[in-house]
Amino acid sequence: MNAHLAPLYSQHLATLCERADKALALGGFDHLVIAAGLPLRKFLDDQDYPFTVNPHFKHWLPLTDAPGSWIVYTPGAKPKLVFVQPRDYWHVVPEAPQGYWVEHFDIVTVRNATEAVAQLPAGKRAVIAPTCPATRDVEANNPQAVVDYLHWHRSYKTPYELELMREANRIGTRAHRAAAAAFRAGESEFGIHMAYLAAARQIDAELPYASIVALNEHGAVLHYMHFDRTPPARNRSFLIDAGASAAGYGCDITRTYAMPDAGEFQALIDSMDAAQQTYAAKVRAGQSYPELHIHAHHVLAGILREHGFIRMSAESAVESGVTTAFFPHGLGHSIGVQTHDVAGFQQSERGGTVAQPDGHPYLRLTRTLEPGMVVTIEPGLYFIDMLLAELKDKPVAADIDWTKVDHFRQYGGIRIEDEVVCTDGEPENLTRDAFAQV
Repeated sequence: MNAHLAPLYSQHLATLCERADKALALGGFDHLVIAAGLPLRKFLDDQDYPFTVNPHFKHWLPLTDAPGSWIVYTPGAKPKLVFVQPRDYWHVVPEAPQGYWVEHFDIVTVRNATEAVAQLPAGKRAVIAPTCPATRDVEANNPQAVVDYLHWHRSYKTPYELELMREANRIGTRAHRAAAAAFRAGESEFGIHMAYLAAARQIDAELPYASIVALNEHGAVLHYMHFDRTPPARNRSFLIDAGASAAGYGCDITRTYAMPDAGEFQALIDSMDAAQQTYAAKVRAGQSYPELHIHAHHVLAGILREHGFIRMSAESAVESGVTTAFFPHGLGHSIGVQTHDVAGFQQSERGGTVAQPDGHPYLRLTRTLEPGMVVTIEPGLYFIDMLLAELKDKPVAADIDWTKVDHFRQYGGIRIEDEVVCTDGEPENLTRDAFAQV
């Protein structure tokens, strides 16, 4: 894979340098300085939390475990990596940089943070780093004009980034297959999660986000992360939202399954899956993402009516907020070096905000889709006790079959999520393609 990535990375780096040139000119800076960051220390302890690299750092190069290191870019000059390789017998010392990307950097190896800071340039510098003391002797200014420009253009993925995202999806789908098999074998949530990690060949800290592994009614908890160690008396349904990583890029995949004897729930999954694929097909240039989100609510209303949960029209179900009780989150978000990637609400490369539509405060993306953008499409249908109790107190409750709703609480809910690339033509579904290959 590395040989294939080499020419793609060269183009990727040239694109980042061009963007940095324009961002620095906008802000009036001479240098772009990006910290990898340092791990956070646990309170009243001498141990650290797992290290998470600054996303701006791993956007430039595939180094995810180089705490204390820095990237320096000055327009017209070769990018520089100040690589911290400490003298340390307590921990594994980061290996010297190698691979398809190293020839593109001037690499200076130092032993500690003080030596690293000494390698940074003087003059007007835009320092992209955490604002906490993790950067030690360097003040992070994160200038707004520079950050806005870089974040806006990070929405448009290079061919190199897309290839890493394809690889992350291939790893993730392999692990999802293993998790589904563990579910059908009657494993506990914890056992399913262990099967997932083994198939992905990644530990929890390497995944792009904490996995959601929910059996039965637990699927109604949107961010369920409990991991019961004991299997339920009977496995009925299974919702898994879990990703994998490839050189700092992650996938975000959700699937929902039913046991063979839960045919009524499987029929509902099938309807949601068919709807989800129609939304993914609409990931095209010029598509307003908020409008796609609202469209998904109208389709959901039709599904609820078709399966006998509601008796009202689709329009009434959306306008009265009934669909929001069953689908309380956004349709999806941008994704890349971060699971919920930046600039989802940004108006332009100069900043600004595009507000969420009224009544939909949890939508994470309000932009119009353009070629190069990668988004998730993740509609849901849940039976959440708290939201259903609120719905039961409204006048529209009379048009809801509460006996059927109560019966389906045992299944928790449904979410199906793919990553989709907006192109100049047909969208590319990274997740469906990966499942087809596994």
